[in-house]
Amino acid sequence: MLNDIKIGPVTIHMYGLMIGIGFAAAYLICCTRAKKKNLSEDILWGILLCSIAGAVIGTRLLYYLVSIPQIVEDPSIVWNFKNGYVVYGGIIFGVLFSYLYCRKKQVAFRQYFDLVMPSVSVAQGFGRIGCFFAGCCYGRQTDSWLHIVYTHSNFAPNHVPLLPTQLLSSAGNFLIAGILFWYSSKTKTDGMVGAMYMILYSIGRFLIEIFRNDFRGEWGGLSTSQLISIAVLFLGILFMQIYTRQKKRNAAAETD
Repeated sequence: MLNDIKIGPVTIHMYGLMIGIGFAAAYLICCTRAKKKNLSEDILWGILLCSIAGAVIGTRLLYYLVSIPQIVEDPSIVWNFKNGYVVYGGIIFGVLFSYLYCRKKQVAFRQYFDLVMPSVSVAQGFGRIGCFFAGCCYGRQTDSWLHIVYTHSNFAPNHVPLLPTQLLSSAGNFLIAGILFWYSSKTKTDGMVGAMYMILYSIGRFLIEIFRNDFRGEWGGLSTSQLISIAVLFLGILFMQIYTRQKKRNAAAETD
């Protein structure tokens, strides 16, 4: 699989292209839904910028965290920006920066959290297609009919049948997006869609990690992302319980 496709003098980097398409698709979807929900597009634009900033910082910081032994041996890794980005860090810091931005603007974070997270899944779906082209985030060697053999990858082992975990992740993210879009039309409680994203994504990420074979850091037999997934899953369940109880209390107060 080729990541760089040359058309005359122009070289198209498929990984970057897919990331760009993902961000553009997510933003356009958010804008369309924001109009229907009477939410501010200006605030949405600010959230997008904060999310990008948080993603750039977070992906790199988490990579440093899981690569401490390698960095001790080779400190030049710190300055090598060609690779070394962990998606979970980008999600966490993107949400954190967006939360701080909403606090500063004095707007309801949970409403925008619900608005944005289904589109985040869409962006992740495109991003994993980019991973597929680049060969990063590759799967274990397999004898299954479901496999991909790389011949020009700078990341995955070449000439070896591997599980296409990137495409499985992409399909899972698009599926999560569909579920969240449907769920957002059913629930009227702020924060529930965002919490549902946390639950679904953490479960999917935990499972796909079982089949991946790239370096991701390991603690106690679990990858770093699996440990984070467990924490995110419990937080998602906790948030759903809190928001449900708040809704019940508010409804009881209105009837008094």
